[in-house]
Parts: sequence; structure tokens; C-alpha cells
Amino acid sequence: MIFNVLTIAGSDSSGGAGIQADLKTFSALKVYGLSVLTALTAQNTQGVVAVKTISADFLTAQLNAVFEDIQINAVKIGMLANIETIQAAAKALIRYQPKYVVLDTVMIAKGGHMLLEKEAINSLRDTLLPMVDLITPNLPEAAALCKTTVALDEKSMCEQARLLLAMGCKAVLMKGGHLQSNHSPDWFVTSKEATCLTLPRVTTNHIHGTGCTLSAAIAALRPQRSTWLEAIKDAKDFLQGALKASDALNVGKGPIAPLHHFYQWW
Repeated sequence: MIFNVLTIAGSDSSGGAGIQADLKTFSALKVYGLSVLTALTAQNTQGVVAVKTISADFLTAQLNAVFEDIQINAVKIGMLANIETIQAAAKALIRYQPKYVVLDTVMIAKGGHMLLEKEAINSLRDTLLPMVDLITPNLPEAAALCKTTVALDEKSMCEQARLLLAMGCKAVLMKGGHLQSNHSPDWFVTSKEATCLTLPRVTTNHIHGTGCTLSAAIAALRPQRSTWLEAIKDAKDFLQGALKASDALNVGKGPIAPLHHFYQWW
């Protein structure tokens, strides 16, 4: 059986992150990918030039068109841009009740451009966090959601993960890529367990779209795996391979280059 997985996210004109990275990841992991756009970005490997948000009405039209026709096995949510977009996505989740939902709490592009309006952070936390199955914040995103300082060690990571659980999350994957170490520790935390998943840090400037790719991989693999933890482990392995092979690509002149999503195929 080939599963159908939907991404609700922004478009990246350079192809390295957002909808484009999600669809590449879905294809690489053997699921059929569908997409609902929340925003358009003009960007390349040197940064984000401009952002145009899709209206809430048209976002809703896209969501209805997909859900009313196609059986969706999992959903990944990425860039939501503003309060109106968050509310439209929340209404669709309530109406259609997809089985698995992964929320990548996208706030800032790696080049520093804001991808979520500051006044929408509270809406993201209060409206969507209690509705999804797993969130995948990096350390600055987790700190913004918790209204605290950025975690500097794994103990603080787990403490913030538990704060997020108290806000209604079912599970949190705290990504430790911002920590200064030879390894990149991620913590999977639920009300019943806390598991550290560590892989060696890959030295490369091909890091554009890592968060999008990981969350998309988890969404793609969850219907194919028996537990969230199993899906996360295999998603991390996929990301690790994409990072290791990424220097084979020659895309752009900027400091932040894309991953090689199809490293297993070409």
C-alpha cells in the first residue's frame, strides 16, 4: 500500500526547504505527497527576499479540496505565517481529523528572515499545539513558545519539552542542533518517556531545509512504522544520509545550501 501524506507549508523558490523539500522527502520515502500552500517565498541560497501569504479563504479551499477527495494518512504542517493561517489550519484539523499530524514550528529562516509574525506565536502555541500529535521545535523556537531563554544543555531541553507537554502537546521532539557539540542530540519526550537520539554532527554548509526535511520524513514514515519513536529514528537516519551526500550538489552561491534528498537514488 502506498500512503498519502499531506504537507501544509510555504513554498521555497530555491527548492531546498518548505513544500519542495517536503515533496522530495515524501517521494524518497515512498509515499504519495500532496501539498497545500500557506505562503510563497522569493528566496535562494543567499536568503529570503520576499514573502507573500496565501489568504485564509484560499488556504481553506485548498484544504477542503484535498481532504474531501483523498484519504490522507498523515499531515506535516510547516510555515503558517500568521494568525489567520493558523486558524484556518486548525479548523481543517478539527473538521477532518487526520490520524497523524506533525507540526514543525517554523518561525525564522536560517538566514534570519521572520517566517511567522511575532503576534502569531501565542496562537500557534495555544491553538495548534494541543491539536497535533508531535511538534519538532529547534531550541530558539522552543524558547519562544515557552517564553523563556534558549536552552544551553540537554537538561534544559528536556525541561522545556515538559513545559510544552503541559501546554497540551502529546509529544515533543526537541532538536539539539543549536548546541555546540560534536553530536546533535534530539530528545523525544512524552508524558511517559524521554529518549535521547544522538547522531554525529555532519560538517557541511548544506543545511537549508533540515527542519522541514526531518518533520516531513517523520510524517511520511509514521504510517509505515508502529510507533513515533521508530518513525523518528528512521527519519533521522534519512536526514543524516541526505546531509552526508549533500556536497555532491552544486546549487547556488550562498552560505546555506540544500540537502540531497535523493541521495539513495541518484
